[in-house]
Amino acid sequence: MRLHLSVQYGLARTGLPAKSTIRRWARAALKGLRRRHAALGVRIVGSAESEIYNVQFRHHRSPTNVLAFPFAAPPGARSEILGDLVICAPVVRREARTQHKSVMAHWAHIVVHGILHLRGYDHQNRQDARAMEKMEIRILKKLGYASPCHS
Repeated sequence: MRLHLSVQYGLARTGLPAKSTIRRWARAALKGLRRRHAALGVRIVGSAESEIYNVQFRHHRSPTNVLAFPFAAPPGARSEILGDLVICAPVVRREARTQHKSVMAHWAHIVVHGILHLRGYDHQNRQDARAMEKMEIRILKKLGYASPCHS
């Protein structure tokens, strides 16, 4: 599959994953998708920008780790666009510390998690959450990361 990936950094890049690293994680999360081409955007932001989007789209007054915006082509149209992710760097760093895992392992998890949302996976009920979690564990293991799930 040919992947068109746009990565925007809305804050200083220090300590953030490079586009090439995000591409590797994205490819792993897209494996098995039956498409010749896929396009997605990733915007890495600070807490203030994340909170603005979270209030606007989810009505939650706080920043969040990742927001996924799947793209739906108009009826009858075909598109390679999967959608966009907005990832809040300070939240990812804080969660990694709190969950006692490396920051890069948590970044990988958040990118994979967001892309699975773009692919249509969700965790609104227990069964869907288990299915999504199993996929995350399998993908992250192939990338060389331990299970992101808490026991």
